[in-house]
Amino acid sequence: GALAAAPQEVPPGGTGTRVGSGDGTGEGQASTTGTTDNDIIVTGTRAGGITAAESATPIKVLNAETLSHVGQPNLNQQLAQLVPSFTAESFGGDTANLTLSARLRGLSPNQTLVLVNGKRRHGTANLHVLAGPYQGSAAPDLDLIAPESIQRIEVLEDGAAAQYGSDAIAGVINIILKDSTSGIDGNATAGEYYDTGGETYAGTLHVGTKIGAAGYFDATGFYRYNDFTQVGGVDRRVSTPDGALQPSLSAAQRSLYATIPGFEGNKQITGGKFANRINGNAQSYLVTGQYNTGYDFGGFKVYSFGSYSRRVASAFENLRVPDRVIASPVLGVAGTLTTPGELIPFPQGFNPREKIKESDFAFTGGAKGDLGGFGYDLSATYGRDKNVIETVDSVNRSLFVNTHASPRNFYDGFFQASEFTANADFSKPFDIGTGSMLNVAFGAEYRRNTYQIGSGDAGSIYLEGGQSYPGFRPTDAGSHRRDNAAGYIDLATTVMDKLKVDLAGRYEHYSDFGSRVIGKGTARYDIAPTFAIRGTVDSGFRAPTLAEEFYSATNVSPTSATVQLPANSAAAKVLGFQNLRPEKSFGFSFGGVFRPLPKLAITIDAYQTKITDRILGTGTFFNTGGATNYPLVTQAIVANGNILDPTVVQTGISVFTNGGDTRTRGIDATASYDVGLNDLGDLTLSLSANYNKTILTRINAAPTGLPGATLFDKTSQSLLITGSPRVKVTTQGFYTYNAISILVRENFYGSTSAQYSPDGGNYTLNRVGFAAITDIELGVKITKALTFSFGANNLTNKKPPAYVLLPNVGPNGVVNVNQPIVSSGGNVYDAPLGISPYGINGGYYYGRLAFKF
Repeated sequence: GALAAAPQEVPPGGTGTRVGSGDGTGEGQASTTGTTDNDIIVTGTRAGGITAAESATPIKVLNAETLSHVGQPNLNQQLAQLVPSFTAESFGGDTANLTLSARLRGLSPNQTLVLVNGKRRHGTANLHVLAGPYQGSAAPDLDLIAPESIQRIEVLEDGAAAQYGSDAIAGVINIILKDSTSGIDGNATAGEYYDTGGETYAGTLHVGTKIGAAGYFDATGFYRYNDFTQVGGVDRRVSTPDGALQPSLSAAQRSLYATIPGFEGNKQITGGKFANRINGNAQSYLVTGQYNTGYDFGGFKVYSFGSYSRRVASAFENLRVPDRVIASPVLGVAGTLTTPGELIPFPQGFNPREKIKESDFAFTGGAKGDLGGFGYDLSATYGRDKNVIETVDSVNRSLFVNTHASPRNFYDGFFQASEFTANADFSKPFDIGTGSMLNVAFGAEYRRNTYQIGSGDAGSIYLEGGQSYPGFRPTDAGSHRRDNAAGYIDLATTVMDKLKVDLAGRYEHYSDFGSRVIGKGTARYDIAPTFAIRGTVDSGFRAPTLAEEFYSATNVSPTSATVQLPANSAAAKVLGFQNLRPEKSFGFSFGGVFRPLPKLAITIDAYQTKITDRILGTGTFFNTGGATNYPLVTQAIVANGNILDPTVVQTGISVFTNGGDTRTRGIDATASYDVGLNDLGDLTLSLSANYNKTILTRINAAPTGLPGATLFDKTSQSLLITGSPRVKVTTQGFYTYNAISILVRENFYGSTSAQYSPDGGNYTLNRVGFAAITDIELGVKITKALTFSFGANNLTNKKPPAYVLLPNVGPNGVVNVNQPIVSSGGNVYDAPLGISPYGINGGYYYGRLAFKF
């Protein structure tokens, strides 16, 4: 909701691209406490000249200075530490660990729309498949945007699908790029976690220059290296936590393991060979280049911006113990070698890694201006993300058993996703008398999405494939496309100088599931100069991503193999699942803006979002090794063309489906105060908080082919409901005195918990309790152009709990409480990793040298 202003101030459609804006620091410089009220915003309104303080919807504005005071050179982490309603993934399973995701207001990452300069950003091709709070994510990867390229970020914490289309159920993150006409700035940083590794080196350079009399060109280069972190310990399949051999090992296994270097008798020594390295961050190399340019020809402006990123990353998977790949009858495993005494090709086991080679690019070009009193903005955007997937330091067990040879490295195939978007946006303010203006905005959008899976090499798909990550079979591979067209209208006006009203409507038609009509109404009433109330009612929708519809692969651990059936496949229909449908949402918010003192600003907003037909990942439906097994699951696996590892004890399937309805309720609150200290310096204090609770209000019945089953087991439900903290509070103080600056930030996280089960029948509750995480940074201005800073994120090295064990369930269903089982990989850390809101690695300590000329 906004008062109309001259259309040339901000482009219709809210691109946020200004020509020749000067120093690129934003239109209202903020302190480093997080947000600024005085920036002209371009998100959540199609009228111009509106500041965050005047907005009828909750919106946070973070400028470049604010972002620079977070230690990790990672946009996900910067937003997570500055915006309480924003949570970043701390650890992902399988390839999700290579492209971590994030979400807003406790909803799915797919339900937050990401814009760059007001234009839709394409999503990642790497779908987050495994169960967890971020399951199903194929959202844009914020990590691929260089922080130094950003002028400011506008975070709209409100449903906005009627304004922007699919994906904006939770809100919108609009990244506005720098558009300076002069100057060079950048920084170099290095850091490491206290005792878990993760050495990080990063450097960035931003250059802004003037083009002719009325143009600008900005370029940013960014490089970052992250080494592995390791938070685990000995593998409990082999060793007890104190290093002794597991009592459950057979006599043959104990005899074999005790002869391996790293053991003295039956005791593992320091530096032993059975550390399981799956629990930790991936190693990655990231290079990103971005540009932003424009030229004003006098009433007609052209602009363009784009990026290219190259990332190579790998993550350790579960250790494969020495007798995992064997071709001898000594330990009772099928297959023999020509020499009976030759036992194993990997006498110390092996630790496979999943690896991606990712190429991502985006390009936008457009023109805007004024024609007959109408402001217009015509643009086209194309983005593509491709991930080549490999498994390295592994082996294909069946290939070795059958041929006595196997490659160690496998090409598993690739994911590729692309998006083309064309927009035509128009706006015009009309004088409707009594001093009021009516801003009319309308436009159209066309979008084409593609998604492709490429199959792996022969070794990766021979029978069950390589250990830890089999290749994509020809039956997994395929190319898919969807088109949609949309039209919208937006009316904004001010009534009686105090009441701002904004009404938006949108029509969309998709080639694969038809049409949707949605709307939004927003109002703000300024009761007094120091107090205003505001509220929003909106309906929305989210189209399923093509990855959710068509992703197909086999997810494995040392003890299990689970086929992810494509939701829109014939194999899923064997079990009775139907094609995915769009999610539908209805939400409202109500709040107030208070300014009781000249330098004190307070906002409070309560909200509710109901989502029907929500797309969720099911629990595992077993055909072997589960508490309940279904013969029809075997038929579905065969129909999908998958071959599973014969050595695992559990096999099954999972699928994305419109599983039920959810309701999310919450409260956002912010407060900031500038403390005047006169000659003693400047101090700015801020507090921001979010309370957020999601519940399942309805669960659809499982297909008739799975009698007695529930779509979502206790694990799936708990990850959705309690897998993220319901409460997060951020307090921050920033003090400057001459050349010295000190920042102290405290993040308070509520508890998280999830139910886990080895067989879908017996569950253990894992919990990460309340935590207070302290960040601190000291900065010293060495010269006018150079500033050195050093600090810590998570100063006290807080970590989630260790030794969370799962129950050992015998064949008769009796739980053996005296000897917990080994879950997949049996590490010191197990289930809490994915639900720890403050990460898994402990304290991160860093130094940074920044320059600006």
